[in-house]
Amino acid sequence: MKVVVIGGTGLIGSKLVAELAEHGHQAVPAAPSTGVNTLTGEGLAGALQGAQVVVDVSNSPSFADDAVIEFFRTSTTNLLGAEAEAGVTHHVALSVVGTERLHKSGYFRAKQAQEQLIKASGIPYSIVRATQFFEFMKGIAAEATDGDTVRLAPVGIRPIHSDAVAVAVGRTAVGTPVNGMVEVAGPDTFRLDELIRGVLAARNDPRTVVTDPHAPYFGAELEETTLLPGPDAQTTGTRFDDWLTRQA
Repeated sequence: MKVVVIGGTGLIGSKLVAELAEHGHQAVPAAPSTGVNTLTGEGLAGALQGAQVVVDVSNSPSFADDAVIEFFRTSTTNLLGAEAEAGVTHHVALSVVGTERLHKSGYFRAKQAQEQLIKASGIPYSIVRATQFFEFMKGIAAEATDGDTVRLAPVGIRPIHSDAVAVAVGRTAVGTPVNGMVEVAGPDTFRLDELIRGVLAARNDPRTVVTDPHAPYFGAELEETTLLPGPDAQTTGTRFDDWLTRQA
């Protein structure tokens, strides 16, 4: 089948395109660099012609509150409209575990708006919610850094490797629309502060991790289970400690 991957040149998108092509599907990477811009609508109609499935793994170039909500609202509206015109029968989007519990964060409010637009579109859909990627631990530390101190809450987290996310999204894309959520997570649960402390130590990073129950996570205060998936989540992928060892 023809599957158009919006954000198909990024971290997940490039892996997803390769995964789909390996299984015999016509996977088309769509991004501004390939002439497809969901914010302006440029190239959408042509890219979606003949597509059965569209997978959106794109992300906002800015996490500022106004910019990120504008990105997800505009790009998702344009994309869903083009899909309706093209007769696309399955819309798949990558989202984040805990999105509805992180409403104090502008980024996650934007992701929730994206999800709501998809649900209301009338197009059969599947939303894959993943836990935080291994590759994002550096960004989490940077967001929580003030000087030489990294403040993080002692809450649960089950990070997942990007390869496993791509596999899960690809499997969902070629399956029957679930018209709901699918959660995927890595195999191991950590405490966020301890996990980042270990990452910094492995990289000989001199910053000090301070445990602070009220430390914000991209603008939102966390509870123990905010970042954790539900009991029906698919558990998959490489163990974090094995991945971290290979990065050293």
